[in-house]
Amino acid sequence: MAETVTLTDHDEVRDWAAARAGSPVVIDTSPEGGTQPMLNIVFDQASYEDQDTAERPENAGGFELVEWDEWFKLFDAHGLALVVNRDEPGRRDNSFRLVKL
Repeated sequence: MAETVTLTDHDEVRDWAAARAGSPVVIDTSPEGGTQPMLNIVFDQASYEDQDTAERPENAGGFELVEWDEWFKLFDAHGLALVVNRDEPGRRDNSFRLVKL
């Protein structure tokens, strides 16, 4: 099992995601749109939002790409940390968990 690192510093979280072509997203998991957001980070092609998608209710299960400032407001408000595998030479792992401190 890989050794993990816990990140709470905004710059460290942003740098970790950027090194893996990751972008911050919010997923609305509530029965009523906009009331229970879940944070996530998406990688590679999922980081590019298609502007031609059909309109859908906010809580339709998709994700919304957001700016890091908005993502970190929720990150801090919920007292979260990002747990990642320690980097190893020649290997870039994008596995992570968001945990409550």
